[in-house]
Amino acid sequence: MPKQTNPFPFFSFFFLVLTSHVAVVTSKSTIEPCSNSNSCNALVGYTLYTDLKVSEVATLFQVDPIALLLANAIDISYPDVENHILPARLFLKVPVICSCVDGIRKSVATRYKTRPSDTLANIADNIYSGLVSADQLRDANSIADPSVLDVGLSLAVPLPCTCFNGTDNSLPAVFLSYVVGPLDTLAGIAASYSTTITDIMNVNAMGNPSIKAACASNFPRYSADFGLIVPNGSYAITASHCVQCSCGPGNLNLYCTPASLAVSCSSMQCRNSNLMLGNVTVQSSSAGCNVTSCSYGGFVNGTIVTTLSVSLQPRCPGVHQFPPLVAPPTSAIGGSLFAPASAPAPTEAGGVGPTTPKTSVLPGVSSLPGFPPANAPAGSTSDAPLLIRPLSSFTTSTVLYILMSLILLVVL
Repeated sequence: MPKQTNPFPFFSFFFLVLTSHVAVVTSKSTIEPCSNSNSCNALVGYTLYTDLKVSEVATLFQVDPIALLLANAIDISYPDVENHILPARLFLKVPVICSCVDGIRKSVATRYKTRPSDTLANIADNIYSGLVSADQLRDANSIADPSVLDVGLSLAVPLPCTCFNGTDNSLPAVFLSYVVGPLDTLAGIAASYSTTITDIMNVNAMGNPSIKAACASNFPRYSADFGLIVPNGSYAITASHCVQCSCGPGNLNLYCTPASLAVSCSSMQCRNSNLMLGNVTVQSSSAGCNVTSCSYGGFVNGTIVTTLSVSLQPRCPGVHQFPPLVAPPTSAIGGSLFAPASAPAPTEAGGVGPTTPKTSVLPGVSSLPGFPPANAPAGSTSDAPLLIRPLSSFTTSTVLYILMSLILLVVL
């Protein structure tokens, strides 16, 4: 798809848009042109500029706090988790809706209310971690004199995103927008997001990519959550907080179960059976393995649709593995705390009978005082050829998309 330059920074969770974070205000992205009114799920990479409650980060982007937590595989069963304080410099993936506005893809649902001493530059570079520029804020809000900002002014904050029809080489995909830091390298970013240098170069018109897979739904068009795609290694909340769906790590099939927060929900039992949503039974026979499962079919008119399926498989599937959950973080980690997990091998089996996802131990590493927020996760190793040239050596208007699989690429 042809790309045009535009004064708009772009990022995406699978196709990662990378922009150089610099003091000079310039055009910051290569954008995706569009001509229809549809939208898609996307992600933006955000680094906290100070300690913030989960609910405060959600308010900054006008997103559901539970969806924010699950997008980062953070355990939502902790008491009062929405008021948990997240540490400065923590890197998060923020789920957004990517729309077609004025012929280009961007997220336009975010609004910011100005406070005393705010400037457009501070809002753009500090509060929103470089995801938008001061010029973009000025243009989006028709501000004649940016030196004068009234307190309490509601500003539209356009955020970079892309859809590319929600696919990569005909496979489901989600895209993450990511701000490149001055010390970032393509090799480091590729390693952090389980993608390759080739993927990143291709998404940003720098080369040809390899193909990554993702977990996509097949809900009917009249379902409220039609088109749901979940990156591998994370979760999504749907059906009015009654159902949570996960992707990986054992396979590329979307797996949905009752959410831990489910309180007042419609029935999740499959008709003509005693199986509840997410339940699977297996029975070995001389012909193979009879597998019966109760799966999620979408949220229609306030009702949770369940589907009972019976199949004969050559062998019985193993126990379903959930993406690991982390405890609500209390300190920032060096590198990307919520980088995607590696994609499962094609031969890995699917699952039976859900095992309860366990919260993994989160190592505590104190953030360094007096330093600005990190703009990007630091990578370690990569199977791709090492490219050590710092991304900051590119022109200041460079914006890159990083291709990632929903499994962890954001090619979400």
